Amino acid sequence: MNCQNSWQEGLDFPTFLPKEVQTIRDSAAIKMAKRIVRLPVKTSFTEHCIMSSCVKPYLKKESSPIVLLHGFDSSCLEWRYAYPLLEDALFETWAVDILGWGFSDLEKLPSCNVASKREHLYQFWKSYIKRPMVLVGPSLGAAVAIDFAINHPEAVSNLVLIDASVYAEGVGHLIKLPRMVAYAAVSILKSTPLRLYANSLIFKKVPWSSLLDWTRIGCLHCLFPWWKEATLDFMLSGGYNVVAQIKQLKQRTLIIWGEKDNIISSKLAQTLHDEIQESVLYLMSNCGHIPHVEKPSQAAKLIMDFVKETEGCSLNVK
Repeated sequence: MNCQNSWQEGLDFPTFLPKEVQTIRDSAAIKMAKRIVRLPVKTSFTEHCIMSSCVKPYLKKESSPIVLLHGFDSSCLEWRYAYPLLEDALFETWAVDILGWGFSDLEKLPSCNVASKREHLYQFWKSYIKRPMVLVGPSLGAAVAIDFAINHPEAVSNLVLIDASVYAEGVGHLIKLPRMVAYAAVSILKSTPLRLYANSLIFKKVPWSSLLDWTRIGCLHCLFPWWKEATLDFMLSGGYNVVAQIKQLKQRTLIIWGEKDNIISSKLAQTLHDEIQESVLYLMSNCGHIPHVEKPSQAAKLIMDFVKETEGCSLNVK
């Protein structure tokens, strides 16, 4: 199959996004959604190119590019507040959707297990980024980043791990569920009441109107017909288990953690810091599980200062 780029950038939303994107009121999410594109990525586990969603930078830079992943069952829209801050500071910044989530075209559903997610990210990097990157992984995205850095160290110059979900051993007992039971469990994941409740735990002091809008943003990718099967395939494959890989990391790593994280205890931040030989730890006060949404200016500054330090400048964190 001929892999051709089939996207357009303009003032309107991309036509491949679910029509429900029109209901979003968050101006930052609207701006970022309008910049989402699909780029062809060829892998070994499917005959056709996967039209893979991302937000790509306007400009290429000589310094290390920053590549932003997202958490479990999320999308690049997770970076709607911090991405423009990084870009305005003239960092080459990519926001990439992990295979199986986000807004890629998975009509011809590929495997979405850990190995497939890893290869897909590698082929994306090899095709478009092409040089060592600062890989940023929040929550489960931290496990994705660690797994990738261990398997493809040539592609990762440094790591940033945010409220990292890296000490769970895969998906636990979910892998043992009968397929129909697991299918029902996955279906519940996109329910508005469940996501509203999850957001109420994740974020601190957020107005109801914003919480509802953020829930719409978080559910948007779930409206694709292939979302359920892709998530089910990942869960039944066992998920990520990177506990044994953490101490093997060679890349210098910035660890950011919200002190008020109700999802993953901030006590694990020190454990992770102790296990990664070359690491810097910063705890964000009065912040929950997703600092780059809750306190984007501070999170972006930490990332920028870390990247500048790795490029030979001084680290200036306050």
